[in-house]
Amino acid sequence: MAANPINNPALLARTSYGDARGIENLKQRAAQDPKAAVREAAKQFESLFMQQLLKTMRESAQSTGMLDNEATKLGSEMLDTQWAGKLAGQPGGLSDIIARQLERQMGLNPGPIPKNDSANHTPVNPFKPNADVKIPQQAAAGFVQQHQGAAAQAEASTGIPASFMIAQAAHETGWGRKEIRHADGTPAYNLFGIKAGSNWNGPTADVVTTEYTNGQARKVVQKFRAYSSYAESFADYAQLMKNNPRYEQVLASRGDAHRFAHGLQRAGYATDPAYAEKLSKVINTTLRLQRSATA
Repeated sequence: MAANPINNPALLARTSYGDARGIENLKQRAAQDPKAAVREAAKQFESLFMQQLLKTMRESAQSTGMLDNEATKLGSEMLDTQWAGKLAGQPGGLSDIIARQLERQMGLNPGPIPKNDSANHTPVNPFKPNADVKIPQQAAAGFVQQHQGAAAQAEASTGIPASFMIAQAAHETGWGRKEIRHADGTPAYNLFGIKAGSNWNGPTADVVTTEYTNGQARKVVQKFRAYSSYAESFADYAQLMKNNPRYEQVLASRGDAHRFAHGLQRAGYATDPAYAEKLSKVINTTLRLQRSATA
């Protein structure tokens, strides 16, 4: 029969939270109860951190002597493990902070939807700023909910379904994670990546963006329109669609997501050669989120 670490102090001291069996148990628990698994993982991480901290403190406070041997070292390890287990998981401790961060990144607890800022605060990987955005379900749903009112007003003005416009805003901003911002970090509220041409007299924001020339991507600095609110961004987008002759065919195909996305690409809305296909996928995701919200 295998030894039980609970009844064997020496084995308990040598049993790591990170062993294969513990990891497998944690995986199984995550499939059944993700929040509980996150809390347990955070507690285990804090316990390991506390063990290392106690060990470092003990080593710095003690000098090696004749009484130091394997038995005393084992006793110290057992004591550190016991203390770490008691300290870990306390309310307001390190594990609480880790768990909250993990829950937000996994979309388990996105928090309230802000009125004047992005619904999705999941940070962009600074080493891969142009990587595809992984969509946390709840944060994406928050983005859709946040902009539903402004999109509905733009739909009344243009006839373009609100879901299509929300999806385009989601695609342009990575579900709110890659919004256009001013140099000081404040939002420009430009959800549709509309550039500031010679006929624009309002405020602007200079941003490094990716443009495609003959299929080749390159980084350039562009001036983008800046607004005072997201609602203003939707209203300006609606005016652009209605008043610019380039988008007549886009308005004519507003009843079909696929035709709408390809109409925007043909009209030159973006230089990305895969823009239509990418936008079509985001529209389908947005429609699924809206159906889930009303189910």
